[in-house]
Amino acid sequence: MANVTFIGLGVMGFPMAGHLKTKGGHEVTVFNRTQARAEAWVERFGGRMAETPAKAAEGADFVFACVGNDDDLRSVTTGEGGAFETLKSGAIFIDNTTASAEVARELDAAARDRGAHFIDAPVSGGQAGAENGALTVMCGGEQAVFTRAEPVIAAYARMVGLMGPVGSGQLTKMVNQICIAGLVQGLAEGLHFGAAAGLDIERVVEVISKGAAGSWQMENRHKTMKDGRYDFGFAVDWMRKDLDIVLSEARRNGATLPVTALVDQFYGEVQAMGGGRWDTSSLLARLEKAKR
Repeated sequence: MANVTFIGLGVMGFPMAGHLKTKGGHEVTVFNRTQARAEAWVERFGGRMAETPAKAAEGADFVFACVGNDDDLRSVTTGEGGAFETLKSGAIFIDNTTASAEVARELDAAARDRGAHFIDAPVSGGQAGAENGALTVMCGGEQAVFTRAEPVIAAYARMVGLMGPVGSGQLTKMVNQICIAGLVQGLAEGLHFGAAAGLDIERVVEVISKGAAGSWQMENRHKTMKDGRYDFGFAVDWMRKDLDIVLSEARRNGATLPVTALVDQFYGEVQAMGGGRWDTSSLLARLEKAKR
């Protein structure tokens, strides 16, 4: 059992912090910008809440964060009242935010200045994965630090991997998002084409999902896509944030990502349709609109 802090109780952070308390058995202190959310967490799971990230992090062995973007992350760490004001020597800060590799390296340096440690640890698996404690966690950091942190992270994960030095977790998450973007666009086009051709989509998916075309997205999203329901999982607004990080990193490292850049534009069109909060499978809605 460890003293743990969790900062950011959104749709992902709320259940993740819950698993640290219930499955991990840790003493957990939470902070959330909207205090009512923190109060709801404490009412459900126990533990305690704090008024600022700095107060939440006092005395903690492990401090987790899962917030929106680079600026949000800086605000709760090195900003006024941020967790790094009280981060104790030897503590490990574990960032589950999907952010840039640049900010990960920046915060690693800031943690070192306090005699503490930093791991960038973005997650994949969506809201369902967070609620079920079955996330995939991609970590960047030192091996010895990771070895200490892995059993704690395991409370909300089914897979935890060290990908390399600090920043490597975020870079691996970028690979993840690149692969998903192209895959979902391909699935959307396949379903769109099949419907236009007059095929029985359920029968088509039943057959091709058992072959090389099969994927998690096909198995779990084709029915809701076919029915025009896009209220499951990761929102378009967040995907565009992630793809902006990906494309910015590609400009730095020279990678060529034509499909990713194109799908990012398609998601922009979905946003213009009012679908910013739809899930990422809503690329099909764009095709159906174009057909009409």
